[in-house]
Amino acid sequence: GYEVSLVYYPNYLILSREMLEQRIKQLRKKVGWYQQKLAEKAGLSYTVITKIEQGVAKRPSIQTIMKLADALGISLDELVGRK
Repeated sequence: GYEVSLVYYPNYLILSREMLEQRIKQLRKKVGWYQQKLAEKAGLSYTVITKIEQGVAKRPSIQTIMKLADALGISLDELVGRK
């Protein structure tokens, strides 16, 4: 047999980069965190957070998006604006 490794992106996670940037920034500010605090809580680097929020990171991995949702205490659905 052989092994196939796939990254699964549910349709609702394929949203515009601008929407993701705005959503993360909005949720971060709602909890009163600076980018550094979100980075620490998510176990990501400060650079990753700034790149996502500035739109430099073109396609953040599903793992990164999940870490952000977990750090903010919300579901992936909530992070991408789907309730």
